[in-house]
Amino acid sequence: MTFCSVVDIAGEVRAGRVTARAVTEATLSRIARLDGGINAFTAVTRERALAAADAVDADLAAGRPLGPLAGVPFAVKNLFDIEGLATLAGSKIRRDAAPPARDATLVRRLEAAGAILVGALNMDEFAYGFVTENAHDGPTRNPHDPTRIAGGSSGGSAAAVAAGLVPLTLGSDTNGSIRIPASLCGVFGLKPTYGRLSRQGVFPFIESLDHVGPFARSVEDLALAYDVLQGADPEGDPICVRQAEPLADRLDALAERPLRVGVLGGWFQQGAFPEVLEALGRVAEALSAIDVITLPGAAAARAAAFCLTAFEGGELHHGDLAARAMDYDPAVRDRLLAGALLPEGVAQAARRYRTVFRDEVREAFLRYDLLLAPSSVCPAPPIGQATMDMDGVPVSVRRNLGAFTQPISYVGLPVVAAPVNRPGQLPIGVQIIAPPWREDLAFAAALRLQRLGVVAAHPPKAAP
Repeated sequence: MTFCSVVDIAGEVRAGRVTARAVTEATLSRIARLDGGINAFTAVTRERALAAADAVDADLAAGRPLGPLAGVPFAVKNLFDIEGLATLAGSKIRRDAAPPARDATLVRRLEAAGAILVGALNMDEFAYGFVTENAHDGPTRNPHDPTRIAGGSSGGSAAAVAAGLVPLTLGSDTNGSIRIPASLCGVFGLKPTYGRLSRQGVFPFIESLDHVGPFARSVEDLALAYDVLQGADPEGDPICVRQAEPLADRLDALAERPLRVGVLGGWFQQGAFPEVLEALGRVAEALSAIDVITLPGAAAARAAAFCLTAFEGGELHHGDLAARAMDYDPAVRDRLLAGALLPEGVAQAARRYRTVFRDEVREAFLRYDLLLAPSSVCPAPPIGQATMDMDGVPVSVRRNLGAFTQPISYVGLPVVAAPVNRPGQLPIGVQIIAPPWREDLAFAAALRLQRLGVVAAHPPKAAP
């Protein structure tokens, strides 16, 4: 039994043509058979999944209504709380943490819609990285070339969808951690507006920059998941107070609306590999995006995001760094230690600049409904590669994969990360960037591009 689509699975289960139990058993079998070569999962919740599937089937047999995600298997980055399972956040330190007594809000919302949790997923330690080369759990391998990285920090989340292990996953994005792995693995990802989706029960990294969102293989699947995940959660996450009109039932109408689209140049193309610019050009042409826009403050915005990340990360981990520094991944520990030494004034300046850059972006959105930019500077580098060339200069892979994503999350803009259709080649994605709270515009463009064949999830290398 082979399913890759959220929409198809839910439709088949609701129609009674397949049982949730059968879908779940097939998914668990596929994970057991294929994940050894990918290393996307850090835990599989087999018994919980089968019990949840049986409950869905019992509801159908009893004539009770089923949710929009009935029988859909999903998995979550291992910084989402799962009842009874220690929330690792990719770390060694949290291996002996007390398991949470309750699931994260978004896990509960997916399950309330009938989805079936099948496990937790690999990530960069404490979400501080773009590569998912985890020192404790090993690297997650790119399903399209296992010698290459999956991206990070939500690498397990992107790879699990890209390999066809599950059709839906959750990840987090602070500086690009949904958009980069979505790009490198050739799947769709959503970084919503800052504050749109609840972060309750998600281990924090940088409170002022943390976002959460889904990965899927199509725009329709992503929209259906987004609708289910929405909803104010002021008690669990005080910034999550706004809900948009559901998207899934009005995608067709959205795809027909006229859109004014601009292409971000300057910083957002500097050092990009030629194939990345070619992919961006294909998307721009399909959306009749002729104008190239420069945001002069982008470089400073990225620097400010770096400063906030280091400072808030060092502050959050100060106690554990003092007591158990050698239990950290060395690549993470050194950056957190450096951040812990930054003066408060650096963070204050980085926060102040957000208003300046936000005004600059707001001005651009007076002229355009959407902005386009690459998701990553290059296709997936090999695992273990420390440097890459940008404009002929060797630079750090870990530091620079997020060059084009960091300025966008710094001001909390919603983005659909869409994989450009490049059969037989390594995946490359683009950011479809919308004004705050206008995820619908990004979905409209993504659906139009998908229908034109310009963007599409890359097929799994190994048949699921």
